[in-house]
Amino acid sequence: MNRKLAGLGTWLAQRVGAAYMLLFVLSFLFYFLIYPIHSYPEWREWVAKPAISVALFVFFVALLSHMWVGLCDVVFDYVQPARLRPLLANVLGIALAGVGVWLVWILFRAQT
Repeated sequence: MNRKLAGLGTWLAQRVGAAYMLLFVLSFLFYFLIYPIHSYPEWREWVAKPAISVALFVFFVALLSHMWVGLCDVVFDYVQPARLRPLLANVLGIALAGVGVWLVWILFRAQT
């Protein structure tokens, strides 16, 4: 695969994810202005709704992929020596995957 085409995929993933995150934040801010949630049981009941859990999951997938692309760009542009770059990119990937697993665990617990 051509390097330009590989860059297009990451660019597109970052832009689509950013657009989703913006719409998510604006819509939920609007929702909370109309229907404020004041207690933990209300929050838990709200998060336990399947549509909300899916929307939150997609939001965090978009956030983690956005972070991955941005941080990898920083690592590959600025880290010296060059042989250290793949190691740091892998460490970042493992850390972000760990955060993703933690998120799934939290959302799963909210369903029960």
